[in-house]
Amino acid sequence: MSQMEHKGMSSMQGKVTPTEADWTTPKEIKPNQEFPISILIKDKKGKPIPKFDVVHEKLMHMIIVSKDLSYFSHIHPEYKGNGEFDIKTSLPAAGDYNIITEFTPKGSEDNGLQRHWIHVEGVAPAQESIEPDKHMTKVIDGKKVTLSFDHIMAGMDLDMKFTIRDAKTNKPITNLEPYMGAMGHAVAISKDLKEYLHIHPMPSKKQGPDVTFMVYFPKKGVYKIWGQFQYEGKVFVAPFVVKVDM
Repeated sequence: MSQMEHKGMSSMQGKVTPTEADWTTPKEIKPNQEFPISILIKDKKGKPIPKFDVVHEKLMHMIIVSKDLSYFSHIHPEYKGNGEFDIKTSLPAAGDYNIITEFTPKGSEDNGLQRHWIHVEGVAPAQESIEPDKHMTKVIDGKKVTLSFDHIMAGMDLDMKFTIRDAKTNKPITNLEPYMGAMGHAVAISKDLKEYLHIHPMPSKKQGPDVTFMVYFPKKGVYKIWGQFQYEGKVFVAPFVVKVDM
């Protein structure tokens, strides 16, 4: 598996079915205007793959990030059959965006991954710097979210924990709701966008305040992490930037 395709679930990865992809997007995309994305997943012989496994309630997970990682979206294309997935979305500003798709062909031991760059027309805003956070607690939509690690080094499994409390009362939130079959999801992408990790939490009967993920960073460097959780029917995203050492 190439470094770009590392999923970060742990250091152990199953065999991945080789795939190719044909992407169809409009020649001109404008900010805040809905546009279609179509992706055809094929095998190494160029034939459409007909069947896919459901993973966390979806046949395909699609992540879209801006080049400076300031924008993040996690959406789910609809399967049209015969290897083709479609979705419509919009993007907030001019600039370059990376689309990352995950899917599991029927019979594959692990999920496949395809990536594609698109450009949104117009004058792009200034790129935001991607610097490690000095404070690992943030208030997001009335929740106080803290990110912590047992250690944070590349090349080994480690525990990554989100702790979620009520921002006003500081009381632990113990009734998080399942989001796509889990107590949370997390995505991590390296500053240079070469490393991509989609991480699911370790099994637990608890619904907070702690949600723990086992993660494997394949290389040292700066990563942006987005934790996604559901509370009172709404999904909220907790972004953090961390530095991973050797």
